[in-house]
Amino acid sequence: MRWRDDAGMERRSRITLRDVAREAGVSLATVDRVLNDRSGVRSKTAETVEAVMQRLGYRAEVPGFRRGRDTLRRLLFVLPEGGNSFMEILEAQVARVAELYAPSGVRITTRTVDVFDPSALASVIEEIGAGFDGVAVVALDHPRVRGAIDDLAASGVAVVTLVSDVPRSARRRFIGIDNSAAGRTAASLMGRFLPGHGGTVAVMAGSLALRDHAERLYGFGQVMSTEFPKVRVLPALEGRDDTAQSRALAVELLKAHPDLGGIYGAGAGTRGIAAALEEAGRAGRTIFIGHELTEHSRRFLLSGTMAAVINQDAGHEARSAVRVMLAALGDEPLVDDQERIRIDIFLRDNLP
Repeated sequence: MRWRDDAGMERRSRITLRDVAREAGVSLATVDRVLNDRSGVRSKTAETVEAVMQRLGYRAEVPGFRRGRDTLRRLLFVLPEGGNSFMEILEAQVARVAELYAPSGVRITTRTVDVFDPSALASVIEEIGAGFDGVAVVALDHPRVRGAIDDLAASGVAVVTLVSDVPRSARRRFIGIDNSAAGRTAASLMGRFLPGHGGTVAVMAGSLALRDHAERLYGFGQVMSTEFPKVRVLPALEGRDDTAQSRALAVELLKAHPDLGGIYGAGAGTRGIAAALEEAGRAGRTIFIGHELTEHSRRFLLSGTMAAVINQDAGHEARSAVRVMLAALGDEPLVDDQERIRIDIFLRDNLP
């Protein structure tokens, strides 16, 4: 880690992951897990590795950035505005990644917009112009948004979609889970949890114009119709990922269907649905399955208001989006397995 120049002055070379592993007394694989915030590392070990990184001044290697190159890359994340707890977690993870990559000449910023409004979202994308080298956007699958992405990509900007996709656009890659599989997973759990594998189930999305929500509901319906024919699935409702609106819809559902067996929340209206269930005395009786492990859904799992949570790792998505954009800009290869976002299933019994 140290060497002497021609004048005999001691110099410090770039710190590598091997240096960190040696100093921390752990394997190189363990250091990689800590750096990429992956599971399988004890908290005490992770704290030791992070402390060694800080003490040695470790700086992450960035795809497409040779050592000593002065090129500055500017990346932008376009995220939904509002009180969506998962998106707040995602924004915090983007901030963490920004700190990690800053020493390597990468500047990462965020901008929020109402993603349910295609004109507002498209306008933001159209305004970006040449100010950024790469853009990651939580997108609405709408012709105007698709056109804005296509124009931005044609100008040389590396565009990726995040969480929700626009598959026929010129984006480089979609960073997110297989949402159809997530919906099928929710249906499989719901069907098995329902007494006698039958009854009436409601589904609520933020918006059917959001590709991730629509795909989840499609997958949910597939499994319910083929594997649980005794379950009646009500027409989907749209709560715009808003707590108050989702609560109001759930209150009306419970009044109209006093024997409602389950609710699948395919969007981010978890707090509203949970509030309606608790107020009606139906928490734990009506099976509630939703998405994203947040401080709120964790509490609902522990109390029994929720039966299961389907989760995606926001930190993995933020890091993957940056890797994909920088790889595109530097014409670097990607390891597909590293960029695949897995589906997590959390019950009260396996909360991390």
